[in-house]
Amino acid sequence: MITVLIADDQPLQRMGYTMLLANRPDVAVVGEAEGGLQAVRMTAELRPDVVLMDVRMPGIDGIEATRRIIGSGSRSRVVVLTTFDLDEYAYDALRAGASGFLLKDARPDELLSAIHAVAAGDAVIAPRMTRRLLDTRLLQRPAPADRGPQPLPYKLSARERDVFAAIAQGMSNSEIADHMHLTESTVKKHVSNLLAKIGARDRVQAVIAAYDFGLVTPREP
Repeated sequence: MITVLIADDQPLQRMGYTMLLANRPDVAVVGEAEGGLQAVRMTAELRPDVVLMDVRMPGIDGIEATRRIIGSGSRSRVVVLTTFDLDEYAYDALRAGASGFLLKDARPDELLSAIHAVAAGDAVIAPRMTRRLLDTRLLQRPAPADRGPQPLPYKLSARERDVFAAIAQGMSNSEIADHMHLTESTVKKHVSNLLAKIGARDRVQAVIAAYDFGLVTPREP
């Protein structure tokens, strides 16, 4: 059973999510929060598997709430809900530790799939959308003085470094397998080892780390 906390300041929005999940035998809504501070407190109390987090809420917003939840060492994973594609807050929310984001007009099956994916340790954002989000956001940031790759503070094998770069390029496991002439099961093992070594919760966090160390650079859309 996957437990879910819904954090949104709009009662009708919370009601909609609750009604959608109410009849699912494998998902249970354990609470509803009306603001960021309440979401942080209820996450600590209820320890849900997944938190559906709105961005704009009174008190502290969803980004700061996510930062506090992840910073506390909570096992809960956060899915940020945004109103617009490439919302200006989405990148900051991922940096804060969210496992991905969804648009509020996502189809019910997309929301359910996202909940299951995040609960299983995966990222909500599709690989190519991850790349598009980060490219768009990072191109708006001041360019660093040195755009060259920085020394990685991880002990990665040559193969793991190649997989790291491929993930950052937005490749799926099957695409990496084809590109590197490996089996998909071997790629999955490399990805799992890589995430453990760099301390990333999922592929989204791995992409962010790759950008931070200059393994890849933003490209023009």
